[in-house]
Amino acid sequence: MTKILSNKNNLQVIYEDNHIIIVNKRAGDIVQGDKTGDKPLSDVVKLYIKDKYNKPGNVYLGVVHRLDRPTTGVVMFAKTSKALPRLNKLFSEKEAKKTYWAIVKNLPPKTKDTLVHWLKKNPKNNKSTAYIKEISEGKKAVLHYTHIKSLDNYHLLEVELETGRHHQIRSQLASIGCPIKGDLKYGFDRSNPDASIHLHARELKFIHPVSNENIHVIAPLPTDAVWDACED
Repeated sequence: MTKILSNKNNLQVIYEDNHIIIVNKRAGDIVQGDKTGDKPLSDVVKLYIKDKYNKPGNVYLGVVHRLDRPTTGVVMFAKTSKALPRLNKLFSEKEAKKTYWAIVKNLPPKTKDTLVHWLKKNPKNNKSTAYIKEISEGKKAVLHYTHIKSLDNYHLLEVELETGRHHQIRSQLASIGCPIKGDLKYGFDRSNPDASIHLHARELKFIHPVSNENIHVIAPLPTDAVWDACED
């Protein structure tokens, strides 16, 4: 299990070096600023760096990738302008391996499978619809899932993405009758009390773009009865 290096101001830092900082995002946090005007996670990380290293003036921080607001888990930022383009390249060339855990309502049709859909985003309701055949303006989406364990009322799936589309995991799992716990938008029957969904960016593996070391981080699960049962 990855050790939490810092938990100051509700910011869980799970990896940090001169070029990179990786945090365990809480449900409800937005990675970058948006029209809501809510304080983004990027600003919280900047403040953490400024306080920790007594940095005068503005702190540099590059956003490498994002997670949906109700989702939890691994988010990486670049601390230097040298690291940012290299990290962006890692993600664009799919050399960073991300693994997600999803808790779903129904047992999927197969224990292990690859899902291929074409996703079309509707900006009016911020929702993507999955189609099994290619459609106009649809973007191809590919993921692999494995059933890890069954709980009393739910099922834990491990998911690996080949593509990074809008709401991809949420939309594709819902399309096979497996909406994620708490995800009203994609067909679950009720929301979670904290407005989260049970989708967690669990692991990230990559080769460090500056030191060339193999980096592997695991984000601790949120604390609730259902997630706790996944580690029993």
